[in-house]
Amino acid sequence: MLCLPLFLSLFSQVTSKVFKELTENFTSFGARMSKKAMDTNPGFSAEVMAQPGGAHLNACFSCGACSGACPVSQAISEFDPRKIIHMIRMGLEERILGSDLLWYCSGCRSCVPVCPQEVSFADIMGALAKLAVKKNYITPDQLVENGKAAEVQRDLCVSCLTCVRVCPWDIPKIDDGGFACIDVETCRACGICVAECPAQAIILHESEDERLLSACTV
Repeated sequence: MLCLPLFLSLFSQVTSKVFKELTENFTSFGARMSKKAMDTNPGFSAEVMAQPGGAHLNACFSCGACSGACPVSQAISEFDPRKIIHMIRMGLEERILGSDLLWYCSGCRSCVPVCPQEVSFADIMGALAKLAVKKNYITPDQLVENGKAAEVQRDLCVSCLTCVRVCPWDIPKIDDGGFACIDVETCRACGICVAECPAQAIILHESEDERLLSACTV
């Protein structure tokens, strides 16, 4: 049978150890919570709404119609329009703007006619893309490399104005040097100018979403 002094000594050691472990756990938990708080931007939703195309974000009530109609979502389960809108509202700026999923939207606009609230998810994705460039999550050169914008090869351009005429969004322009140029931040990567250019001076790389969709149809 343990004597009282020895018992008290052992009890003190055990409680001290338990207290130390609890303190370390709470400190670690607090650090994780602080990091999570730092990773969110409470004003992110307002920033998206301030961009052209993002104005009707708050009209969404998460019915999931856009997710059901999205062909990319059917082929790539990680791309979920309803989830992306939820992440915007939670202020998860870095997780959205720094993710490759942002660039998987093909711009087909299948999500637009099915929304009962007339929220254009395609336009919201456009607003996110503009913010990603504005906040340096991606560079204009990376947009071209990722197949999300066309680029004119100046040494091949013959200044025929074909791209200027055929673009539905009036994006190609003739610069001061007399050559065609494309604003990569507004380019829709539709490929019309690429197909119509008689000098084959415009390039558009295959995007990741196109590769993944092609793999699903093989």
